Amino acid sequence: MASRLLLVVLPLVCLADGAAAQERRGPPPGEQPGGPPGGRTSYANPSAVIAAELAFARDAQARGQWTAFAAAAAPEAVMFVPRMVWAQQWLLGRPNPPAAVRWQPHAVWSSCDGSLMLSRGAWQAGAGGASGWFTTLWQRQPDGAYRWVLDHGDSAAAPLPEPEMISAQIADCPPRAVRPVAGVAGGAPPRGGPARSAKPPKPPKPPKPRDLPPLDPAQRSGAAGDGSLRWQVAVDPDGARTLTVTWTKDGREQVLQVDRVAAPAAAG
Repeated sequence: MASRLLLVVLPLVCLADGAAAQERRGPPPGEQPGGPPGGRTSYANPSAVIAAELAFARDAQARGQWTAFAAAAAPEAVMFVPRMVWAQQWLLGRPNPPAAVRWQPHAVWSSCDGSLMLSRGAWQAGAGGASGWFTTLWQRQPDGAYRWVLDHGDSAAAPLPEPEMISAQIADCPPRAVRPVAGVAGGAPPRGGPARSAKPPKPPKPPKPRDLPPLDPAQRSGAAGDGSLRWQVAVDPDGARTLTVTWTKDGREQVLQVDRVAAPAAAG
């Protein structure tokens, strides 16, 4: 899909508003994972994004393709139609096609802290048998729900084989730094007990579609809060693009996924 192929333009997925039913595990907004220094504690819950993907796919069939895409997208999500656009701006008021594309997630990869996840799977469209693959990046929002921040994909020469089970993997956790007690040399507790931690600030309100800034058409990137999963998309002047996803595994940063999509055909 230039995103799950709108048949030429279909971005891929995310969560649907059935996402409210998804499990919301992990540290409360504003808190960091705990555990001993250098520990391997993970707050990742890949099943939450699997549930979001499945709910999103159902929503597209029930309420319409673009209605579901808008409901599942983060405020600053991007998609390709075929050029990169702000999803919420492009989807605003857009009528649904008569028949929605169908899709199925095949695998999910998560950062250690669960703040960013990657899903990949297959899509099918129309009676003619068009099919392809998709890759979607999901980000945990301040309220704990997952919404997609990038939808990307393309058509395939043959349908992707369906796995017996949806697989899930989690990145290695970075060592946890020991936090010194504020105002205390050597980490000794201050007189009267340890200092109270500051209350985390409230997250800023998400921008409305009309208030989004101009989008850089050549590149966009993002990362998990703990840096264990990262992504970058680069778009050539002719519209060809490359999405590269890296993660921390086996003690080092590795390339997890590289997707290359050719430049769209020139309008005749």
